[in-house]
Amino acid sequence: MHHLELSEQEIIRRQSLDELRNLGIEPYPAALYEVNAYSTDIKDEFNEDEKRPVSIAGRIMSRRIMGKASFIELQDSKGRIQVYITRDDICPDEDKELYNTVFKKLLDIGDFIGITGFVFRTQMGEISVHAESLTVLAKSLKPLPVVKMKDGVEYDKFTDPELRYRRRYVDLVVNDNVKDIFIKRTQIFNAMREFINKFGYLEVDTPVLQPIPGGAAARPFITHHNALDIDLYLRIANELYLKRLIVGGFEGVYEFSRDFRNEGMDRTHNPEFTVMEIYVAYKDYKWMMEFTEQMLEYIAVKVLGTTKVKMGDREIDFKAPYKRVTMLDSIKEYTGFDIAGMDENQLRDVCKKLNIEVDETMGKGKIIDEIFGEKCEGNYIQPTFIIDYPIEMSPLCKRHRDNPELTERFELMINGKEICNAYSELNDPIDQRERFEEQLRLSEKGDDEAMFIDQDFLRALEYGMPPTSGMGIGMDRLTMLLTGQTAIQEVLLFPQMRPEKKAKKDAAIKYIEIGIPEEWVPVIQKAGYTEVKMLADVNPNKLHQEICGLNKKFKMELNNPTSDEVKIWVEKA
Repeated sequence: MHHLELSEQEIIRRQSLDELRNLGIEPYPAALYEVNAYSTDIKDEFNEDEKRPVSIAGRIMSRRIMGKASFIELQDSKGRIQVYITRDDICPDEDKELYNTVFKKLLDIGDFIGITGFVFRTQMGEISVHAESLTVLAKSLKPLPVVKMKDGVEYDKFTDPELRYRRRYVDLVVNDNVKDIFIKRTQIFNAMREFINKFGYLEVDTPVLQPIPGGAAARPFITHHNALDIDLYLRIANELYLKRLIVGGFEGVYEFSRDFRNEGMDRTHNPEFTVMEIYVAYKDYKWMMEFTEQMLEYIAVKVLGTTKVKMGDREIDFKAPYKRVTMLDSIKEYTGFDIAGMDENQLRDVCKKLNIEVDETMGKGKIIDEIFGEKCEGNYIQPTFIIDYPIEMSPLCKRHRDNPELTERFELMINGKEICNAYSELNDPIDQRERFEEQLRLSEKGDDEAMFIDQDFLRALEYGMPPTSGMGIGMDRLTMLLTGQTAIQEVLLFPQMRPEKKAKKDAAIKYIEIGIPEEWVPVIQKAGYTEVKMLADVNPNKLHQEICGLNKKFKMELNNPTSDEVKIWVEKA
């Protein structure tokens, strides 16, 4: 990287890096640094009568240098703590360079250091660490966007979502609440595992690369395996593999599955996401409803200490049991139309009357799904099971025991969004084949989300699968609910982003072609003229002053061009 591409702060920090090495201090040491205490624990366990020795490490987040004594705020993995540093304590011998030069001049906010010392309470009453030694552990070459306070107003806050999601590593450092979201995310996963494991069900792994993208209606990502010379798909769901394991004799299996769908992105959708899917033999969707509501209540209490969660102005209560509403009753309630028994043309007429857009590739199932999504879904704020879906919407689901036009399926709606989906699983191989063939007809009609026919899964069913209930729950959306977030990007450490926009910059050859020496190209681009055409309307005298000033400021030691030479460059541009 040419040093002209760096900010003034970055250049200074690189100079400090070199000076540290000249002093014999390695800014990135290889040796282990022993840590035996953390900021929050030190405060929680403080004893006025004990001079507790500690060894801590972390980033410098602020500092107040006051001659021979200074205070810094050190941030470790658990929080922040004040450290008191004096020249004579960390430099007990005659050589005071570690304090006078290294600490005061060469260290910056964001640098990692190690401190050994003892815990005490300052005259202001703040529990702190009195440093007895200081070790440089890592030099930060880019300045952190540290928030500054003036007259009670905060400046330089790192709040732009685009930057926060792209530079999550910075977001985690400077925004205190962000790390807590991801700690809770892990706690949610752990609590769910605890609940399921109590039943004795087995956590398993299934393939991410699949020859057929089965288990859901979604558009897949496609890749190619060179050695086998075949196309493979990133999984859209793991359902069909887990059900193969039920065929194989396991009573209950589950997996936290990373799934991928080549579809749109918004505040509740990311191309890759995490789902927990579970399948249990000899159960039905009614049992699974009770299992799900009990599990969610358990997780809420375990992670939050309460079943109640704030989402903006709303309070959502995860206390079981949850309300149950049939899909057809829901559509009737919120649209006024009873769609039971309607064919595809009649459903299209309903959509016209409701101003819902549908296209020719959609079959009955997708049209009904569109009506529900547009007019009903958003009304369910408190946890509500929507049950008994039309058969066209559920090609992997068992027909309803009381109505063959419906299926034994539920989706759990919370805060206007689907959180989980569950079935009494279809285990009739002949019925399953017919449903797959109907999906094939939809695919031929142009529906690029219709399911593929998985011949091996059909073969597995022909060996016999016991009555089974399965459920999949979106872990990202569940985390959003339990942490009070409204965007999925807030609960993904590294959400998918569009490519960063970069300023267009001409190659050096274009500048050379109009007579500009190659060594002056970076200087001209640093001045803001990143394309040759930008020089066409520039005042030559202004350009001459700008580039000569940069040459001096950054100590380039180039021979300055004459005003006439610069004038020729501008004329040729």
